[in-house]
Amino acid sequence: MCEDCSPDLLRPTMLSRRSTMLSVGSVLSLGFAGRALAKETKAPPKPQNVLSPDAALKRLMEGNARYVAGVSRRHDFKHEREALAGGQNPFAAVLSCADSRIAPEYAFDSGRGDLFVCRVAGNFAGTETIASMEYAVAVLNTPLILVLGHDACGAVDATLKAIKDDKSPPGHIPSLVDAIAPAAKAAMQQGGDVLNKAIRQNVIDNIAKLKSAAPILNAAVEQGKLKVAGGIYRLTTGTVELIAQG
Repeated sequence: MCEDCSPDLLRPTMLSRRSTMLSVGSVLSLGFAGRALAKETKAPPKPQNVLSPDAALKRLMEGNARYVAGVSRRHDFKHEREALAGGQNPFAAVLSCADSRIAPEYAFDSGRGDLFVCRVAGNFAGTETIASMEYAVAVLNTPLILVLGHDACGAVDATLKAIKDDKSPPGHIPSLVDAIAPAAKAAMQQGGDVLNKAIRQNVIDNIAKLKSAAPILNAAVEQGKLKVAGGIYRLTTGTVELIAQG
């Protein structure tokens, strides 16, 4: 090795490069932190959606009343799209059945960015749904979750039939049956109008499941930041009847 390339002479250069890399890393870290802070302090795209849990439920039901009466508002989707391009702050999250006759955005006369909706046949809270609701509450600051069942639910009816006949349905449908089975069995023990009782119990069971989901949802409920309510959508009238809230 020549004298000019000796390790001692290279060391300052190496240290200088290392210092430069550390400096760049520090700047990048500060830049990301600044952006995160700016995001946290940024005004919500829909300020009218910053509500208490009780106010959110009231607004949701007022929207349903307009829908039932046939006086739904005209929503300015063009400007809502522009306002929401950089973020969202829905005032309510809805766990609804996937039934094509149930459309929460219509049923509650809501605009774009108002509702955070998860839909699955039988409106039950599986792992992915709970995770989605955690995101809505912890990241989007959503103050209300509504579990929305409906009358004549095919998923609940299929579960009752599978239990009664002791026969597993085809494909992946057994996963729905397993999730709804506790409510269906409880209703079968009571007798009477088993289908409606099972639909109601399924909503109640999933309210309890969401309220107790640790560590995010249960903490938000305990702190008064989150309300979890339940309702039944009536197909003939469009009315949502609240059956439980807390």
